[in-house]
Amino acid sequence: MKKVDDNVVIFGMENSKKLADEIGQFLNREITPVQKITFADGEQLLYSDTTVRNKTVFIVCNTSKPVNENLMSLLIFIDSLKRASAKRIICVMTYYGYARQDRKASGRQPITAKLVADLLEVAGAAKVITIDLHNPSIQGFFNIPVDDLRGQFIFSNELRKREDKFVIVSPDHGGAVRARQLSELLNTGEQIAIIDKRRTGPNVSEIMGVLGNVKDKNVIIYDDIIDTGGTIIHAAEALKAQGAKKVIIAATHGLFSKGFEMFENNEIIDEVIITNSIDHSSMSHFKKLRELSMAQFLGMVIQANINNSSITEIYDAYSHGN
Repeated sequence: MKKVDDNVVIFGMENSKKLADEIGQFLNREITPVQKITFADGEQLLYSDTTVRNKTVFIVCNTSKPVNENLMSLLIFIDSLKRASAKRIICVMTYYGYARQDRKASGRQPITAKLVADLLEVAGAAKVITIDLHNPSIQGFFNIPVDDLRGQFIFSNELRKREDKFVIVSPDHGGAVRARQLSELLNTGEQIAIIDKRRTGPNVSEIMGVLGNVKDKNVIIYDDIIDTGGTIIHAAEALKAQGAKKVIIAATHGLFSKGFEMFENNEIIDEVIITNSIDHSSMSHFKKLRELSMAQFLGMVIQANINNSSITEIYDAYSHGN
């Protein structure tokens, strides 16, 4: 990989340091550390020891658990870069916290995904690069450019290496497009299937049935986020009841708010595949967990932004398994 321009500085926030270092290795560029001071009352001061005046700055970050702390740290650091006269601040936000609060489900509720967009802009972000927003329409909450990258390309590169053929299953109607795109990338020749479910409360749903043929098929339930895991496990059980053979769960963002044990100890589930959009270093001992690195993918996207080239070329390369 050609060394990037000297007018570019790449930072890795503390919660994304491992991924940032992998991106740095791919780009042949050192990742600049973020300096942080935490005061006795919990206030944080984040800044750069490196000069950023008139430079393009990339911040590799995520706003997963603890969401509020990570979000506030990011905003403070962006503000410090703006006040240090950075030319352009680009947030490579691998997980966008509060993305599920994208509309008013009932009266007097906030639209927090829009609030977060406003905060990032006011802080000084000039562009946001993210991956698999829970709702792509969140891009419209911003008045700055947003690259909402597609995680399907990372998963397709891994799944093409496997001899098994799969039916791609969406865990709900809203994810059907995402599942269909992955199925087309894999060129399996199979129709997708959809879990018909009804949401009855936060992280609670009822499975109504399965739309599509999964009998005697290997299946991959493909979603953007696994949070508590209860809903997607119920989906796996419904597919097994319909005669599915191997059941794999795949999701870009593995939050696992209630731990991974419920997947590890479930005989129905053969494997869970996620990306490293969130650091899972503490979970490396689980046998059923497979983590895919998005470092090369994001490195190519960062390089494209530096060179003012098209991301479509990256998608085309991944579509052909490069």
